[in-house]
Amino acid sequence: MMSIDSIPNWMTVLRIVVTPVIAIMIWIDDASYGYLVAFILFTIASITDYLDGMLARQMKIESGFGEMLDPIADKMLIGAVLLALASVQTSGWVFLVPALLIISREFMISGLREYLAKISFTVPVTRLAKWKTTVQILALGTLIGAPAFPSLIYAHDIGLMLLWVAALLTLQTGMGYIIAGLRQVPNR
Repeated sequence: MMSIDSIPNWMTVLRIVVTPVIAIMIWIDDASYGYLVAFILFTIASITDYLDGMLARQMKIESGFGEMLDPIADKMLIGAVLLALASVQTSGWVFLVPALLIISREFMISGLREYLAKISFTVPVTRLAKWKTTVQILALGTLIGAPAFPSLIYAHDIGLMLLWVAALLTLQTGMGYIIAGLRQVPNR
């Protein structure tokens, strides 16, 4: 049953549920339909990513379940969209290099966080990490939307440029997490 207190968690669950649909719509590779549906769903998912945490904090209804599920939903969305776009992109290494950097960082940081949780240490999310996520969402939204809106002739190029910026921010925030985390590893 849904109550006011569970709205942020339901938003997170919605993001997880629509993620495979977004990926499938991209894989269809249909500019007249698939990309438009993917763009709309990705936009909704991105908005819920912002709203769920904000609502939970403002309403003081943060939960352990939400704190655990939110980063999973974020990584699923970004990873699935990157993989789906990789299957249809014609930009070659210009797309693949930043996509691989972003995905690799997410695996590395997830593993680090899991280890640090075992020793009861958490690395707080930084403002720069929030900007990284924002730029990733803008880049992917632009790349998804470019085929759906062909009159925006530079959208694809702008999306690729934003993806590179996101990859650079990803590397910078990843190094910050690694340095902070390694300080907690005994016998390093």
